[in-house]
Amino acid sequence: MPATIVSDTSCLILLDKIGELHLLEKLFGEVITTQTVVEEFGNELPAWIRVQSPTDSKNQLVLEATLDKGEASAIALALEKEDCLLIIDELKGRKLAMRLGLSITGTLGVLAQAKQQGYISLVRPLLERIEETDFRLSEQLIQATLKQVGE
Repeated sequence: MPATIVSDTSCLILLDKIGELHLLEKLFGEVITTQTVVEEFGNELPAWIRVQSPTDSKNQLVLEATLDKGEASAIALALEKEDCLLIIDELKGRKLAMRLGLSITGTLGVLAQAKQQGYISLVRPLLERIEETDFRLSEQLIQATLKQVGE
């Protein structure tokens, strides 16, 4: 497991909406996010989510030219960490993070890992709850995730 886990806003919001935010703590122990992400999240975060700002604000400003502030701040923070996993869902942000050499996963990757480690028994019911939110998943992504976890 990577030494540092940095999360963007969408994973926190989505897992909170479906009542599964605790999975991040079970999987990773501590998660780091930025003040910008906290503001976008809009609710109080649990104690195991630590808030830290990127030390180089220039990276964030450059990233904000193409991404929203939360994604830009999460990527900027992840760039400053060694052995880091960035949890990010938005495609443009994911592609940029990969081009910058970051290891990434998304919310569905978190759910798959939670099943693989025995924290949940099935991913499908959680995907169904996600579909009841305003978060949109492609059928291709749903099927790929279900295949990955053997459902």
